[in-house]
Amino acid sequence: MYGVSGTGAVVGEEWGARAARSRALAVLRVRGRALGLAVLPAAVAVVLYAGGATGHFTGAGWDTARWVVTVLAILVLLAATAVALVVARARPAATPTVELSETAAPDLYRLVRDLADRLDVPAPSAIALTPDCDSWLEDRTHRAHRSLRTAPDGDGAPVLVIGSPFLWWMRVAELRAVLAPVVAGTGPAAHPDIAAARRFVRGLDAAVAVPETPGLDPFRRLGAHGVGQVARVLLRACRGHAGEMERGVAAAGSERAQSVDYGVRIVAQEQVGLAYAGWDRLLTRVALPAWRMGRWPAKLDAGVVSALTELSRRDRLADGFSSRLGERPACDLLEEPGAVDEATSLLAARLFHGGPAEAGPDWSPVEWSQYPEEVVDRKWRTDAARLHEVLDRLGVADSTAGSPSASGGPTLTRVMAHLSTTPQAPSTDTPDPEGRRAAQDPQDPQDSEDVSEGPVEEASGEAAAPAEFSDPSANGLDDRLDDRLDDRLDDVLDDEPHANPAADALAAALSALLAREEAAREARAAAGAAEAAKTAAPAPGATPPHAAVSGPDGPLPLFPLQPPRTGRDLLADHVTAMVCCAAVDTAEAAPGLDWLDGPALLVGGERTVDLGPRVLALVEDGDPEPLRAWLARTGVRPEKPVRLV
Repeated sequence: MYGVSGTGAVVGEEWGARAARSRALAVLRVRGRALGLAVLPAAVAVVLYAGGATGHFTGAGWDTARWVVTVLAILVLLAATAVALVVARARPAATPTVELSETAAPDLYRLVRDLADRLDVPAPSAIALTPDCDSWLEDRTHRAHRSLRTAPDGDGAPVLVIGSPFLWWMRVAELRAVLAPVVAGTGPAAHPDIAAARRFVRGLDAAVAVPETPGLDPFRRLGAHGVGQVARVLLRACRGHAGEMERGVAAAGSERAQSVDYGVRIVAQEQVGLAYAGWDRLLTRVALPAWRMGRWPAKLDAGVVSALTELSRRDRLADGFSSRLGERPACDLLEEPGAVDEATSLLAARLFHGGPAEAGPDWSPVEWSQYPEEVVDRKWRTDAARLHEVLDRLGVADSTAGSPSASGGPTLTRVMAHLSTTPQAPSTDTPDPEGRRAAQDPQDPQDSEDVSEGPVEEASGEAAAPAEFSDPSANGLDDRLDDRLDDRLDDVLDDEPHANPAADALAAALSALLAREEAAREARAAAGAAEAAKTAAPAPGATPPHAAVSGPDGPLPLFPLQPPRTGRDLLADHVTAMVCCAAVDTAEAAPGLDWLDGPALLVGGERTVDLGPRVLALVEDGDPEPLRAWLARTGVRPEKPVRLV
């Protein structure tokens, strides 16, 4: 990929083009030296045979030298041929994109061609969209890409890859200004020396990854490792020249684009940064919770407009940006913006979360209007059900069992009582030398008996997953997860001292249960992908769709959004979910969607912003008073059972 989205250059267009061509020749000289080194033994053998034929190199010593050099030349030529074949046939990495045919976006193709005519450069051969805030040119003329139908039948010009959030947030004039320096890069890309140098570098890069190809037998993998080492040496030799070549191409394209909408381009670059900020918040705060629930928002690009509009309302620095929404959006250049948005949204879920390639029973789309009910409320109740399931398996009794108002269902009081660390007088009936009583409800003396009979042991701040989590069909997985769980908990306890051992045990058990659920989900996804791969081969004469997804290369997700959550973070999320369920069921609160912060609890129509610190006080310190005060002020009744999924 060749990104040339710079807004200016200190060097002229001719200087940049000359510098790029000069560096391209340097890359080709590296290739020429490698070829010369490969044929050197053969040339020496030819000289020796010519000397023998003319009577200059005669005798037993010269005959031996001829045989040795001949064998060496044959081996070197065979090795060089193998390297050349692998470099030529290795499939370069292609960016996963949603390809747009001209019938799907005729106005967009017309805009790009008019822009190329104004810049006096060749037009890109095709247009593709990617769920990212960037734009670049990408060469897809390799036959491997053509065989996968990710490259059009064009004249060898690169493909223009456009970030899909740009089409929904930017106006038509802004998009034209942002794409001008990118499209201008097709001029230098058409130069034969630059094109040849790029093909050589791409081939070397692809050859380095060949040893990791699955399905190779040991002999072929050994040979692939040798080829990969040679490719690495050549890449190191031409790395600097290739980088300077791309900088020269970018400088030439940027300078050429100065004459096209330069004033608008300065303003449009501000929109690029704003779009990136809104897109990042939308993915990490809004889309990620839905992906974890097995749902993928089908209109992410439309959602970024709402997110950025909300940002401009809250942030005075972004004030005025939403006033542009009255102008024609760039997504109007598409024939079916909704279908394209859905395709890019599904691709974003695959890249950033690792979801399946197609919708299914465990992977279905969700509209923004259904997000509060289908995602937020379901997430809260699923987490609350998981939390009470873990409490049941830990043997934690319901502290409201003796209350006249209790009806035997899951309550928030049970969770708060278990996590509270209020001092309690020890019982004389049941000795507790290991200090287990501190992790239980101080108001229910029966809790200590439940714990003493249960499988959980908490000694010296350590905790292990209970034996009831074991499944006869997954004993090996349980053992590995329990070992990993103990190591993780030990690391957490060693890093910082915690005053709430009950939270440690509960967090460890939650982590184990979630790991099992994730392993089962991945197994189902892998089985579905394997089944889909068997039936994914297109018919010989099939017509490609208007918006086809190409790639991705490598394991999914390619770009994880967040690192794995710790057990304490998981526990805080589950307790927060339980509080929200209680608020919805007993205080007439409602689930909501905040475009910048994701799932939100609405109390009286207003978003709750002060719940997080109070939950952390309970989880981290075992102090229920801040949360209890918030519940009293909000009108939530923690002793009432909540509805679970």
